[in-house]
Formats: sequence, C-alpha cells, structure tokens
Amino acid sequence: MAIRSKLTATVSLPACAAALAGLASPAAAQDPVESAEGGDEDVIIVSGYRASLESAIAEKREKDQIIESVSSEDIGKLPDASIGESIARLPGLTSQRISGRAGYISVRGFGPDFSSTLLNGRQQTSTSDNRGIEFDQYPSEIVSSVDVYKSPSANLVGQGLVGTIDIRTIRPLDKGEQVIAVGARGVHADLGKLNSGSDDFGYRAFGTYVDQFANDTLGLALSVAYSKEPYQTEEFEAWGYADGPDGNQVIGGVKPFVTSSNLKRLGVNGTIQYQASPTTMLTLDGFYSDFDDTNIKRGIEIPLAWSGAQLSPTGLEVNDGLVTGGTFSGVEAVVNNHNYVRKAKLYSGGFNIAHEGDDGWNVNADVSFSRTDRNELILESNAGTAPGGGTGATDTLTFRSTTSGTFFTDQVLDYSDPALIQLTDPLGWGGGAPGGRQHGYYNDRIVEDELWQFQADIEKELAGGFLRSIEAGFNFVTRQKTLVPDEYFLHLSGDRLQAQVPDQYLLEPTNLDYLGLGPMVSYNPLDLLNGGEYVIVPNEAEDVLFKSFAINEDIMTFYAQGNIESDLGSALLTGNFGVQAIHTDQSSTGFVNTGAAQGIIERTLGDNYWDVLPSINLSLRFDSDFIIRVAAAREIQRPRLDDMRVNFSYGVDPIEAIVTGSGGNPYLRPYRATAFDLNFEKYFGNAGYLAAQLFYKKLHNYIYTAERPFDYSSFPVVDPGYPFSYQGRISAPINGDGGEIYGVELAGTLPFDTFVSALEGFGVTGGVSYTKSKIQPDPDSPPSDIPGYSRWVANGTAYFEKGGFSVRGSMRYRSTFLGDFSGFGANRVRRRAKAETIVDAQIGYDFQPGSTLEGLSLFLQGFNLTNEPFVAINPGEPLQVMNYQNYGRRFMGGFTYKF
Repeated sequence: MAIRSKLTATVSLPACAAALAGLASPAAAQDPVESAEGGDEDVIIVSGYRASLESAIAEKREKDQIIESVSSEDIGKLPDASIGESIARLPGLTSQRISGRAGYISVRGFGPDFSSTLLNGRQQTSTSDNRGIEFDQYPSEIVSSVDVYKSPSANLVGQGLVGTIDIRTIRPLDKGEQVIAVGARGVHADLGKLNSGSDDFGYRAFGTYVDQFANDTLGLALSVAYSKEPYQTEEFEAWGYADGPDGNQVIGGVKPFVTSSNLKRLGVNGTIQYQASPTTMLTLDGFYSDFDDTNIKRGIEIPLAWSGAQLSPTGLEVNDGLVTGGTFSGVEAVVNNHNYVRKAKLYSGGFNIAHEGDDGWNVNADVSFSRTDRNELILESNAGTAPGGGTGATDTLTFRSTTSGTFFTDQVLDYSDPALIQLTDPLGWGGGAPGGRQHGYYNDRIVEDELWQFQADIEKELAGGFLRSIEAGFNFVTRQKTLVPDEYFLHLSGDRLQAQVPDQYLLEPTNLDYLGLGPMVSYNPLDLLNGGEYVIVPNEAEDVLFKSFAINEDIMTFYAQGNIESDLGSALLTGNFGVQAIHTDQSSTGFVNTGAAQGIIERTLGDNYWDVLPSINLSLRFDSDFIIRVAAAREIQRPRLDDMRVNFSYGVDPIEAIVTGSGGNPYLRPYRATAFDLNFEKYFGNAGYLAAQLFYKKLHNYIYTAERPFDYSSFPVVDPGYPFSYQGRISAPINGDGGEIYGVELAGTLPFDTFVSALEGFGVTGGVSYTKSKIQPDPDSPPSDIPGYSRWVANGTAYFEKGGFSVRGSMRYRSTFLGDFSGFGANRVRRRAKAETIVDAQIGYDFQPGSTLEGLSLFLQGFNLTNEPFVAINPGEPLQVMNYQNYGRRFMGGFTYKF
C-alpha cells in the first residue's frame, strides 16, 4: 500500500508525466502542457488505443507477479467489442468460440477448468455448469481494466492453476473528474436471416456517470449497458463414422442445423466510495446482469449407415480409408425444429473498508456476495413422413464427405411440403417412453449458484531494511451450486400418432442449400406446446435423476506474506514471499441406486483436507529499464463441480460376482502443481516493452475418469442368490498421476517512433507462445492432451493512431485442441478442434479538443473477416469431420460521446 519511492525513481520522469497526463485526459490529443515544475514543456499526451497500451504496460511493469493487462481506451470503451475478445489478445491467452464470440478463455494453452476469474478481486459464481466464467455475462462497457495473473502470490485468494483473471470496474475517486459518457453501436451479421423470425441487425447502447462530491471525499460511478445482438450459424454435425465396405469407414448419420441466436443482455454496475478520513476509504459496489440467449435451430437429421438405409455398391469414392462419395437409398430423415432458451441472472456486490494508517499499519476488510440463477430450456420437436420407422416415404441421397462436412445432391423428397412432413416420431425413438412414442423432448436444466466471501487482512509497513512490509490475512468462502434437470417427453395431444403442422404455426421455410438439402418445414415448437398441440409426459428414468447434483464448499484460507524492496548493487530488488494454508470442507448431495428394496435414496458424502501453498515472486529492476523476474509456487485448481457429484448406481455383476457401479466422486482432491517462472523484460519508458517468459509446472495429480477398486460393504445390495464380493469396482473421476507442462512465451508492444521518429503513431503489440504437455494420468495409458490445451497460441495487432485518427488490424491463432461440446441433454462430449486463425480490424476517429464535436468518437469494427470456421474431427482421423460451424463475418459501427 505504501508508495515505492525507490521503484518509481527508476522510471524516467518524462515517461511518467506523459503516462499520468494520458490517464487524466484520455480524450486529449497531442497538446503542449505545463510541466510539474511550472515551466512550459511539450509533452506528448497519448489517447485511445495507445493510452490503453501504456496503462497496461505500466501495470505489468510495476507488479511483482507475472501478469498481463488490458485497460479501457476511455470510459465504456475496451479495445474490443467484448471482454473475452480483449483478454484473448493478451500474450499466452486465447479463447474458445461460442456462436462465433469469445466465450471461454484459455490461459497458456489450457481451458477454463484450469483458471479462475475474479470481479474486483472477489470470487464469482458462474453461468456455466462448473466454475469457468462465461465472459458474455460481463458487458465490456462497464469494465475499466482486466489483469491476468500468471504467477500467484500469497495474498491473491481464489487463484487458478495456470492463471487468475481479475476484472476491474471504475473507482470514482481514483478517476478524479466528472465524466458523463454515452455510446451506441449497430451490429450486422453478414450470413443474413437464416431462420424465419430471426434478425441480422442488432444494437448495443451504454451510459456511464462518474462524479465526486463533498470536496472529493464522496464518489459515485454508475454504468448501464444493454445489447440486443443477432448471431447466425450454419452448422454441420456428424453422428459418427461406421464400418463400411472393404474395411473403409463411412458416414453413419448427420445433424445439420442453421442456428439463429438473439442475445439480449442488460448489465448494471454501480460504485460508491467515501473517503471517511485521510486514512480510511469505504467502497460499496454492485453488479447485475440479466442474460437471455434465445436460439432457434432447424435442420434435418439424416440416419445413413447407422440405419436401414442402403449404400449403393456402385459409384463409391474412397480416400484414405473413408468413403467420401456415394449414394444411400431408403433414407428416413427427421426434420428438426428446436428451441433453445438460456436465461441467467447474476447478482454480485461487496463492501470494503481500507485503512492506511499514518503509523504504517494498514487494515482491509471485505465482504461480498455473488449469485447466479440460470434456466436452460432445450425443446426438441420431430417431424417426418410417418411414425415408427419403415412405413413412410424414403429419400435417395447422393453424398460427398469433405473437410467441410458431408453434402448432398440428387434429393427426391421435398422437405418443405407440410402435407408430407408431419409431426410424429419418424424413427420410433420413443420405444422406451410412455406410450411408446417421442414426438419431441422438453429438457429444462435449472442451475442455482450462490457464494459468500469474507476477507480481512492487516499490513505493517517497515522503514528501511530488506522488507518493505509484512502482511497477514484470512478469507472464508462458502458456496453452494445445484443443478436440477426437469425433463419430459412431448406427445401429440389427443393420443395422435402424427399430425400436420397447423397453418397458423407454419413459418417461411428454412433453407439448407449450404448442404444441398433445400428448404424444410419450419415452425416454433414453443408455440405448438403453448397452443395445446403437444402435451408433456414426465421422464422418470433413473438417468435423469442422476444428472442432478448439489455441491457445497466451505473454503477457509489463512495467509502471510512479506513484501520486498531493497537495493541490490545498482539494481532494485522487489517482490514478495509467503504462504497460504487452505482448509476445504466439501460435500455433495445426490441420489444413489442401492439396488435394494428401498431403490434410489438421497445421500450426502464429502471430505475435508488442507493445502499448504508457498509462493515467491522476485523482480530485479535495473536502471536500464530491464527487469528479471523469478517466481515459484505451489498451485491448486479445484475439480469440476459435476465431477464431484455423489450420484452413482451399482449392482452385482453376474459374470464376475462382484459389485460394480459408476458415478461421480465427492472425495476428489484438487489438481495440484509446483510451478516455476523466469521472465526477461525490457521496457522503453511506458510506451513499449519486449519480454521472454519461460515456465514449468509439475502436475502432481490429474483428474480423469477410470475404474478403481471400491468397497461396497457399507451400502445395501440386493442378494442375487449366489455368493458375491462387496470388494468391487466403480467407474468415476479420480485423482490420477500427473505430468509436466512447460513452455515459452515471447511478447511485446513496440511503438515504432521509439526507434524512428518519422513513424510516430505506428506500432505493433502481441505475442506467441509454445506449450508442451506431458500428462499421463494412468501409467498404463499413453500420454494425452488436456482438454482446451493448444500447443501454439499467437496473437498480434498492428496499429496506427495520430491526430484523432486510428486504424488497427488484429490476428489471433491457436493450434489444434481437444474441445468440450454439448451433446444431448447438455452432456459433455470431447472432440479434436482444428487450428484456427481469426482476423479482426477497426477504424475510428476521435474529434479533437477545440473542435465543435469535441468528445465524440466514431468507429467501425469488423470481426472474423476471413470467415474462419470452427472445425472438429474424430481424434486421430483428419478426414472424419464431426463439427463444422460457419459463423460468418460481423460488423459493428457506432459512437461514444463523453461530455
């Protein structure tokens, strides 16, 4: 908390003056200003994107941990359209796209399961099933900056295994001036309106008010952002690949869809600060998000080799063991109209008291709350030529399987004919359903996530000596997350086996020309359900009950840390060392199939344990603006919440005469690792830097699903009438062996005028990282990739900014990775995602001081300009495309105006 006088002395005074002036007046251009000494001196005051870069560089430079940072260009104006996009451009980071937008962040090549996200330093609940934050929930317009910690410290609570992302909002007293800003953006998806009733144009709007009162002792900041944005996707999905003729593989079936999404989001953030005394600050802040993502998905599900369809032996095309062309006859297709409605509300807030005493004693106390309520409804409706399979008209389709999916020609049936395509159970999927029919399915997943956090710490500043200060603290987090599935079969009302879609519900046919299938019958299943065409019948199957879970965690953290600041020869040594002691008490409540007379019972199981996490961060700072950083730490990442569910079923295996079962594991321990980092950083004032970062992590364990011995003697078991053993097996997530992760990152920001004054305004920023993973959770299995892990990650931005005019182009690349996909019932499915390169660009103009329109900024942005698809394949089979998603390009134009 004390000002590091020795540290700031190593920074050039003109650079500091320029940076501070830029932060105080971010909308200003190049103007002469009066120097701090009272004389006149020309100081370049940067604004916009360059000011954002300089602020981020200053943050990276001063921190003792290894971090990456992004700052807003101005109020309500992050460098990109979303938080996810901005974070994904930082060195060593990238994203996994959701409907074409950056929804999940990967740090150092690893997926969201291995990092954590904070809001103003506080842990948050999630709109996902697990811990990973979906960044769509946070409007970019309310964010002031984002810090990504790649190395932990003892006083950083809630840290992740590969990184900790801390989203920061505006602090009004830090801003130090009144600001009123408004802005709006129009959005266009260039794929057009793929489904009837969808949009290809949308908008975003925001307003921010920041002010100070009572002689700058009371501050208020309020931001409101609303968006209504369309997303369009052309999607191919394969069922899989079956055994075909002559030992070759052939497409087993396909699920092509066109998806139209309408994303509505309201975000409100408010902060009140009160300087109660020169040494005491009170801060109250809150955040609210109302998120509504409504999708309509329409397509034709086509069973091929895995059905009664016949593959003609003539005219086959084969490439490297895969039948890539041929003709199927006797094809019975299912015409799908699906509604996906995802609603989530997030509430978050906290109160903080910070006291910085004149006697060197500093005290901080914080209490915060976070809650997420989410409903995810998946409503599927089936239609075809006749019920039951084998009785209706069939199609003959010539297909071609390519690296972009499977396409069709020579179609016989007209799938847009409502007299031919009727509501029914075309393939008899409802054989196990009540009444033996399934005309559709209703799956509502209800998720509630609540978290309370309490923290208190104390610091004593020391005069002289090796240590600048020592501090100690306590943090307590209690969290409960529940998932309840509410699932039903859809039956046509009146016990009908099939029915034509009533005329009042028919919509303009959806076109599937991108797959060669032409138009199809279109309607809204929710309208049919609400209109009484469907009735719902509960699905009382055991597997539905076992999808539910309730996880409780009480996590108590104690920490102590020493902060270093000492001369070391001609250099300055800064840093920290400390330790966290964490006690975890975890429990899971769910259902167990005992196999006995009482059947399924509710049970609560869990465990408690300690983790001790030492850490050290050292930065050797030279007068030449060169810094060497060394960091070492013990790190943990808590398991996925759905892996911790207690639910499992079991029974006696008649062949082995032992009890076997499967389910979750409420006794799971965290991922644990020991990490080392070594950084070399060269700064050019606050304008630019170059860095080489090396890291190594030794994973002491890894969570994977496997069979293991299990003692069922404490569980009731139905006697099968013959001798058996309670010493059996269970298939569940376990803490297996670990492995090694290591890599190197090269990063930098270079304004060209640092070297050539004639190139003022030009510059580049970005980085490239290479990560190697050697994970072998099971000694008897070969090493495998961690989900979300990319070996190569690169990003870069070239920019020009001068006289209010700005233009920049950005590229983001990640190599192939094992991705998480949502299967039926939102079950997790993993496939090999192919490498992708995303290209974006922006052009803008800020009206200059003294002009009539001073304070107005105009901009135009283009995203995914090369129309890069998302492609996933069967692992090890490059020709077997499982997913091909085309998101198209997106364009956004708008303005911000700061009074």
